[in-house]
Amino acid sequence: MKHLLTCMVIFALLLLTHCNSCPKEFKIKFDSKKEVSGQKFALKDINPNLPRDWDDYNFVVLEFRITTAQRFHIGFTTNNGYNELRIMNYVPNAWNKLAIPLKFYRRLPDARIDLAATFNQPRYTGWINLGGKRGELHGVDSIGIRMRVPVGNPEFEIRNITLAVDDPGDEYLEDIPVVDEFGQHNLVDYTEKIHSMEQLQAEWIAEDKDIENTVPEYNYSRYGGYLQKQVKGSGFFRVEKNDGRWWFVDPDGYLFLSHGVDCVSPGGGGNTRDLDKRAGMFKELPPEQFRQTNRNRGTVSFGAWNLYRRYGDNFKGKANEMVFKRMDKWGLNTIANWSDPAVYGLNRKAYTLQLRGLAMDGNLMGLADVYAPGFAAKMDSAMKTYLPAEKNNPWILGYFVGNEPSWLGQEARLCDLIIAGDDRPIKTELEKFLKDDTSPERKKQFIYVTFNTFLQTVKKTMKRYDPNHLNLGIRFGNLNELDDQLMQICRNAFDILSFNCYSLKPDQDMMDRALRLVDMPMIIGEYHFGTVDRGMAQSLWQVNSQEQRGVAYRYYTEQAYAHPGMIGTAYFQWCDQDLIGRFDGENYNCGLIDVTDRPYKYQVEAMMETAKRLYAVHSGKTSPFDQTPLNARGHGGIPDLWNTENVWDDDRMKTK
Repeated sequence: MKHLLTCMVIFALLLLTHCNSCPKEFKIKFDSKKEVSGQKFALKDINPNLPRDWDDYNFVVLEFRITTAQRFHIGFTTNNGYNELRIMNYVPNAWNKLAIPLKFYRRLPDARIDLAATFNQPRYTGWINLGGKRGELHGVDSIGIRMRVPVGNPEFEIRNITLAVDDPGDEYLEDIPVVDEFGQHNLVDYTEKIHSMEQLQAEWIAEDKDIENTVPEYNYSRYGGYLQKQVKGSGFFRVEKNDGRWWFVDPDGYLFLSHGVDCVSPGGGGNTRDLDKRAGMFKELPPEQFRQTNRNRGTVSFGAWNLYRRYGDNFKGKANEMVFKRMDKWGLNTIANWSDPAVYGLNRKAYTLQLRGLAMDGNLMGLADVYAPGFAAKMDSAMKTYLPAEKNNPWILGYFVGNEPSWLGQEARLCDLIIAGDDRPIKTELEKFLKDDTSPERKKQFIYVTFNTFLQTVKKTMKRYDPNHLNLGIRFGNLNELDDQLMQICRNAFDILSFNCYSLKPDQDMMDRALRLVDMPMIIGEYHFGTVDRGMAQSLWQVNSQEQRGVAYRYYTEQAYAHPGMIGTAYFQWCDQDLIGRFDGENYNCGLIDVTDRPYKYQVEAMMETAKRLYAVHSGKTSPFDQTPLNARGHGGIPDLWNTENVWDDDRMKTK
């Protein structure tokens, strides 16, 4: 009996020792009922060998799995407080290693030409957006994972954290390919997913038959204006205030609202770069004709391969023709920015273009060194090469000057960067300007003076070589950051005030203020909505289903055109972004069309309904659509909320 009791004690001790050596599970189940859901873990529990000060390291490497493509935040508690970044993962439902450069936590982003280039950072199993608080990584003792308005109660699990001096690269750790033979996500499933070539062919045939039987219902003129009202035509697009509301006027004199889409180009959404860095991620690559090597970076296009499967050898021409059939059916009358010249060059829809050769500099956060010798002459030479050929084209709405300059609201920082940088003419002029006053306001005035010189040079040069088309301005990333002085600078340089606006709807007060200050017509250059069911990130504004994408589109667009100053919108974009990242990492579900060349039903149906109503909405005769989408949230700051109740020994690690 005594021997039996001894054996039982030994067995119990062995069992206890074994359980204590078992790896802990570090899992989170995000709660979709909460505005913010997440949890913190003590780093010593995940990897007890991690130091608390990370000065000697340049990368933190996370080995994790998450069941969604929805963006989430990864942060660390330090002596300076909590410091986090937004993360998007290309491989939901699979284990992977992601190496995050620690410089993203330590300091502000480097100077870049626009907001996307500034804040988006590509990796190979995901990408990073630089939000949050920056600071030194001293006293690091916990990691936090959280998500805003999770869709479908997703889960996150982490099993290791290490540090590295040199970039160890990212690694996909599963055997199942991430991308299937059609360019779709192979690790997620959804109702509309293609599982066979026969299924895909049948859906293409059904769309062909439907489009051929479509009867236009939009009462458009040949240029896309409204036959309901005609005023004086000039042979080119112009703007006019009519009955107290701004409008475009098409070349034949019909009132016109620019109902458009950016990046109109067939075969998008399936480009894949850096194949050598993504081993094991593809089930079947497209044939050789859809692959290329560029600077030793292998690329393939599943989108182009699918168009070839649909149309055969002449797939480019036939795909371009389908673009116009779709636009006619959906009520779209404008090919907006960054679109394919092979499409807009056919001169069958109004389109916008971007001015080129303006010498905007990434090191100057999108500003130009107007003090450099020969600056104006170089701009003159650049515009002279292409504007004269376009000046008599009636299909061109106008030219944009730029997009989301990153210096806006960062004028003092830009001045500090210029002073700390290499000697150049703009540095010399800035030092003179600040000789007796180095205040932030004085620095802002220098940037404004420089910007005004740039815009006036653009205006004069453009009018010299193309007096017929509109100056559509710069698509600012935040119209609210244009103070009264900057508004007047724009008024004196542009024909139209343009801005990008990723929101539930454009802010009424913001547009009222702009109209009051400068009384200019306005264009929204970018907006969109997306979700996570296709294995892509949910866009800058998320909704919880494809159906709600359509609701969000109608609400935003009609609310925008109800304003008397709004004369144009451009939805971003025609096709979904690339599944595992475009050049800067973005992989948003934001398209009208997916990688298999199939339209998103709810999205395009919403566009059709809105297109039928825009003239009446903008005229003030019909109220705009007022149904808001469910659980829509933006990409901005995340509230300081948690759903965990764990309390660490260190008071500053207590969670709310």
